[in-house]
Amino acid sequence: MDFALSEEQELLQQTLRGFIENECPPSVVRESFDAEAGPDPGLWKGLVELGIAGLLVPEERGGAGLGLLEAALAAEELGHGAVPAPFLGHALACVALVAGGSDAQKRRWLPALASGEAVASVALAEPSPEGSDAWDPAHWRCRIEDGRLRGRKAWVPQAAGADLLVVALAGGRLALAETGAGGVGIAPLDGVDRTRRLDAVDLDAAPAEPLEGDALPRVRDAGLVLLAADAFGAAYRLVRMSAEYAQSRQQFGQPIAQFQGLKHQLADMALDVDPTRSLWWYAAHAFDHLPAEAERAAALAKAHITDRAVQVARGAVRAHGGLGFTWECDVQIWFKRTLFDRAWLGTPEVHRERAAALGGW
Repeated sequence: MDFALSEEQELLQQTLRGFIENECPPSVVRESFDAEAGPDPGLWKGLVELGIAGLLVPEERGGAGLGLLEAALAAEELGHGAVPAPFLGHALACVALVAGGSDAQKRRWLPALASGEAVASVALAEPSPEGSDAWDPAHWRCRIEDGRLRGRKAWVPQAAGADLLVVALAGGRLALAETGAGGVGIAPLDGVDRTRRLDAVDLDAAPAEPLEGDALPRVRDAGLVLLAADAFGAAYRLVRMSAEYAQSRQQFGQPIAQFQGLKHQLADMALDVDPTRSLWWYAAHAFDHLPAEAERAAALAKAHITDRAVQVARGAVRAHGGLGFTWECDVQIWFKRTLFDRAWLGTPEVHRERAAALGGW
């Protein structure tokens, strides 16, 4: 059995990485990171032209008709480049529509999402004094009354630039809300990762279109895999940034990469990252082809990889010495990227408990 990527999958990553290197180098990422207005919409337009927006949209609806593995490969490259783009929320909204949308909803929205004519996001979590409760459907209170949405959502990725929101309701059902239809109030939140801005969304009698079926588990599992892939890409970048810095930084007349203690630290960082690639590859494959294993594989990938990524990020700060703790050092951008991946959709502790329960432990 061949466990390697196909030529088409490798080409997808190579094309995307080349685009990011040319159009979104660290200097551009920092400009977006520092800006109050958020990311340049021209960057998302370029990604749309590469087909990123429609990866998960069926071909008959104008998309590429690919699976979550291809979307996760794209997420790895976006994490590697810390690209400020609305990919995460947009991709999960596509998953929700494909899994639970009516024919009319799919016909209206999927072609527009695939072409980039419309941008979507997902509004899942709700404010909670207990952080772990925010992502638990049992604690959600958003509801539909007389065809109108009422409630408040927190930590919605890039809602301010979205045309469509997929909103989670009490009990775990999903509904669509157009941001321009009235009754949708959006306020920025001061999130740690400024490459993926977060917003609070107030729904005050906003027109709603419920989705059919139970699409939330598919959205959750897809989100866990995409976060794991993004964290892997960010951690992989941090390891190489640290190695390059160690080879260029001089102390006592030689590169600090020659010091045994730092050699061991860099080796440990690499070992924390490299072996986890197969974990999110398999989780994405299970999502596409092995539904009985998808839920647990996604939980394990999210829990382990995002935890390791944050550990690698801490190591990268130490490897850069005093410079690593400063705003001027680019390490902080990728560090904060891993913190977002670790926290959004629930912490590793939450998903380790889920994985244990799903495994009958």
